[in-house]
Formats: sequence, C-alpha cells, structure tokens
Amino acid sequence: MTDPLVIFTPSGKRGRFPVGTPVLTAARQLGVDLDSVCGGRGICSKCQVQPSYGDFPKHGVHVAEGALSEFNAVEERYDRVRGLKTGRRLGCQATVQGDIVIDVPPESQVHKQVIRKAATQRDIIMDPATRLYFVEVTEPDMHDPTGDFERLKAALKDQWQIEGVTASLPFLSKLQTTLRKGQWKVTVAAHKGHRDTHTQLLEIWPGLHEDGLYGLAIDLGSTTIAAHLCDLVTGEVKASSGRMNPQIRFGEDLMSRVSYAMMNAGGDQEMTRAVREALNDLTQGIAEEAGISPALIVEATFVCNPVMHHLLLGLDPVELGQAPFALATSESLSLNAREMGLEAMNPNARVFVLPCIAGHVGADAAAVALSEEPGKSEDLVLIVDVGTNAEILLGDKTRVLACSSPTGPAFEGAQISSGQRAAPGAIEKLEINPDTKEPRFRVIGCDLWSDEDGFAEATAASGITGIAGSGIIEALAEMRSAGIMDPSGLIGSAEQVGTPRIEAEGRTNTYIIHDGTADGGPRITVTQNDVRAIQLAKSALYAGARLLMDERGVETVDRVVLAGAFGAHISPKHAMILGMIPDVPLEKVTSAGNAAGTGARIALCNVTARAEIEATVRKITKVETAIEPKFQEHFVNANAIPHKTDPFPHLSTIVTLPDVSFNTGGGDGGGRKRRRRA
Repeated sequence: MTDPLVIFTPSGKRGRFPVGTPVLTAARQLGVDLDSVCGGRGICSKCQVQPSYGDFPKHGVHVAEGALSEFNAVEERYDRVRGLKTGRRLGCQATVQGDIVIDVPPESQVHKQVIRKAATQRDIIMDPATRLYFVEVTEPDMHDPTGDFERLKAALKDQWQIEGVTASLPFLSKLQTTLRKGQWKVTVAAHKGHRDTHTQLLEIWPGLHEDGLYGLAIDLGSTTIAAHLCDLVTGEVKASSGRMNPQIRFGEDLMSRVSYAMMNAGGDQEMTRAVREALNDLTQGIAEEAGISPALIVEATFVCNPVMHHLLLGLDPVELGQAPFALATSESLSLNAREMGLEAMNPNARVFVLPCIAGHVGADAAAVALSEEPGKSEDLVLIVDVGTNAEILLGDKTRVLACSSPTGPAFEGAQISSGQRAAPGAIEKLEINPDTKEPRFRVIGCDLWSDEDGFAEATAASGITGIAGSGIIEALAEMRSAGIMDPSGLIGSAEQVGTPRIEAEGRTNTYIIHDGTADGGPRITVTQNDVRAIQLAKSALYAGARLLMDERGVETVDRVVLAGAFGAHISPKHAMILGMIPDVPLEKVTSAGNAAGTGARIALCNVTARAEIEATVRKITKVETAIEPKFQEHFVNANAIPHKTDPFPHLSTIVTLPDVSFNTGGGDGGGRKRRRRA
C-alpha cells in the first residue's frame, strides 16, 4: 500500500510518509520552514498548521476528512487554555492518516518573508475622500427641540459648507456621549466618494482630535498581500507590511482556485474566509507596527486580479474559469468594511475597490495604469507587472492595450526545487564565471558576496536557505551566458560543460550553486525541471507582450517598465538574456517598483483619481490571451533562451551568448543542429 502524500504550501514541497508520521516530522524531513521550540511537546504553539480538505486537481489529490488524526489531549488542552484558530492544528501532535494538503501560515515560519512590494516614493496630490473636521455644536435648550445630530449637521453646514450629511446607527449611538464629553466641541471624520451625493460621518471624537486619520492601500495578489498604512492628512506611508495569501493552500495559480471552487461545495466561501481573516490579521499587525489604534483606520482601497476580486467580495469565481470569462461586476465598488467581514479596522470604515478592465485583466492592471499613465506617454511603452499572473500594458497617447498572462508561481520561487519566498538567507543575486563555471552570490539580509571576506560570519544567523525568485532568474541567465545551458534550456553534462558542479540526475543534469550539507544546511541547485518551470513562465509573459505588439502592428517598443517586486530586484540584463522582455536598449528598461500598490495609494489619497481611473479603464483595449490563436505560436518560440526567432540586437551589443548545444539526439533544441556523420 502506498504511503500517504503530504503536500506543504506555500513551499510546494511534497513527499510520502507512513501513516502516523507527525506533521512536524514530515516538514523537517522535506526541509519545510515550520517553527518549533518546545521539542514537540505542544507547549510553544510555533508549529501551527492549517490543513485543507476536498479535491485538489492541481496537486492530483483528494483530501478526505480524517486525513489527519483527531485532536488529541495535548491539542485540546492547548485550545482550551490559549485557543487555536478555527481549523488550525499543532504540527507536533497531528499525524498523517491519508493524503493531505497543509498550509504553513506566516507566523509558523522560522524565516519570515521579506515583503518586496514596498511603497514607492511618489508625489500625490492630497484630496482624500475622508477628512477631519472640527466643529462647535450649538447646545440644546428647552426652546429648540432639534436633535443632537441635526445640530451637528447644521454646524457642519455653517462652519464647513458641508451638506447632505448622513450617519450610521453605530455613529449615532456614540454621538450624544461624545458631544457632552467634548463640551459641544468635536472632531468628525467625514467621507464623500467621487460618486456620492451625500457625506457620511464615519467617526467622532471629543474636542480637537490630534491622533491622526489613516487608510490602507492594499495590493491583494495571488501569492502575496501587501498593505501600506497611509496618513490621510499628509499622504505619508506610516508602515508597510504583508503576508502570504493563505489561499495558496487551495491552489498556487488562479485557475487552480477556480477549479477548487468548482469541485468543492462551499469552496469559494472557504477561500473568501481565508483571505478576509488574513486581511484582518494584517490590519491589526500594521496598526501595531505604526503604534496606532486600528479604529483610526477609516478607509481602504483594494487592487487585485479578477479571481482575487471575486473571492475578496464573496462572489463565486466559477464564470471566470470558462469563456467568455464574465465578471459579476467590472465597475469600481464603494462598500462598508463590515459588509466584507473586515472587522479589524473602524466599524464604519469605507472600502473602495478599483474597477476591473475585463475577465482576466483586473483592478491591479487598472492600478498600474493609474500609476504609470501609459495613455499619456509620447513613446510606445510596455509595462510588465510580473507575478503569479502577469499584467501587461502597451500604449502611448494614441491607444493603450492590456492583457493578462498566466505565468504561474515559478517567478515567486514556488515550483522550484530550492526555491523559497524572499526571506533572510535566500539567494537573490548570482554571477557565474564563464571560464571556471564557479558561482558567487548574495543573500537577502547581507550586502557581501559569497566569495568576500566576512560572508560566512555575516550569514551565520540566517544561513543560506534557498533561492528567491530574483535569484532563480539571474541563475538561469548566468547559466546561459556561461555556456552551462544551451538556447533550448538544456543543461549540459559535467563533461560537456567542464565542471564538477554539474551532476547527473537520471537522464538530466543539475547545477550545484551551494552545498551546505556538511554544516547541516541545504543543497541549493538548479535542476532541469526548474529550468522548464521558468521557461514556461517567461514564455507566457513574452507571448502576452508579443500579442499586444501584434495588435499595435509593431515589432519593437521604445521602452520597458518592470513593475512589481521583480521590477526592483531583477537586473534588466538578466531579464533580457532570459527573454522575459522584448529587446530594447538596457537604459530604456526601468523599474516602477510596486506600481499596483502605488495606484492603490493614489486612489486612497486622491478621490478625483478614482473618477480618472474609471474613465481610463473604459478606453483600454483588452486582448484575451486565452483565445488568441497566435498565443501558442508566440509561446513556443519564446521557449528558447532568449528567443527562437525574434532578434535581440541591443542585447548582442553587450552580451555574447555561447553557441552551444547539448541535444545529443540531433534536434536543434533551440540551438545549433549537430551534423550527422556520413
């Protein structure tokens, strides 16, 4: 009988283990980042995990109830005394009984993720939808029976020319107490959206309120959630934070999540609960980091792709999994936070969700358009927001096109043998000497290269733990430049390449970057399967860009803007060697940082920008990659590194790629054909 299959997310690591194996033991044997400090006695709670049940077509498993052991006495005692979140288990106590998918939440990971989607410096004209107003309210008397709320409205009209004021029941419930505590002088937070005909009062404080007013700009991605806490008076970013999207346990890519919703009754609701819980935790955490009360967060803006958009709002995403990919709604939405189960912020907080462009091109692409303004560009600009789903914009003052391309999670370090999320100890930069084939690298948290004095001491605490997404991109580009890998993506043998760093694994070869096994660390490698995963991702990205170029009738673009985490952390040269982006002069490749997050901040801080992006979205031409016949042709040609047919003249002026072929079968493999002897 086959042992049960255990799959850990977000790492994607998997293995088979005998029935009765503790989850913590399975995690340690697979090298999964799961914390524990009490020696498995169920005391520290560091090893909490979240199992998932149902059908997982992407993983090829069905997880039945009973796949983990029942709660034991240790877990019951811990839950009774300290409390476990719903669905959580202690990894040291729960044992494997059948095939199981297990998520390791951020707080249970030893190496905490470094959120790469940091706030980008940006001048934003402050015109927020929510503002503070200090008013003096007329006291009631026996001769004027007007209610306190009516006199507050009169004060706002008289002192601030604000009319059409409304308030919720929770606001009214604290009105009288606050007025009297402030001796009829109060500060109110008043909200008026760009489409609102009235002004809604969200919060009230006695006297002059000087503790600030805040909003959250949230980039809700498939893999990571990034939030920026902004001062609604000054626009200053007070704190930035993020976490893994817990929906990863239901599927790493969007279509896997749609499939989970299709195949498991209530699966969409389960994913909605998971992401809302993560958002509440994130809100609480970012408020603590900034040293403010979460009640001072009175507004939030969201940008996300269409599937995440629907799951955030509690809408079934099934229609997005099949043509014609119909959205439940594509317009922007203005909602109450409590309607969406966002309970960690002010109970009267308002939420603005940016509009989607089309069924597979979401509010995140709209946010990039708001941030980067391709429709105002004099030259033809290609904007690429690289993530699990790549958002691509191509345009100038005459016309803007957009598409979404399913790159998958490989760029984020998932599906890569030594891949990991960005955390201290992860390799983020790499160079390979073309003569010796020896690598040198840098890890997150240390500015030294691995061949520099002091590197071992500087990385002693973090260790060298794996390779981040930016590192795997540079590794493959360097392997191609050093002649370790041919244009088809095939890794040569030790004999062909001339280095003992290559080891045979069955019929393929693996390149060893770092072997830390002698000191109890991991062995960090690039396998042939890793290369294929990145090839698939970069081919989808390039094919999407080519479709937009076809639609515009052009063979080249004037400049390229890399947005998202990759924009800040991948060198343009490596991206071009790999063939992720079309050939342009390197100085014409720039970084926009987290453009989607910047768009969310602009919409948060400037109410006029909300109307602007709605008008912009209506003018963008959407290209659907899923049904375009030429997508497959572009995809296949883009499998070669950098490309099978498209020339890269600008790249060839700075890099000479070796003319090698390791396809001993005689095919071209994207490289040079070998002549057969007569």
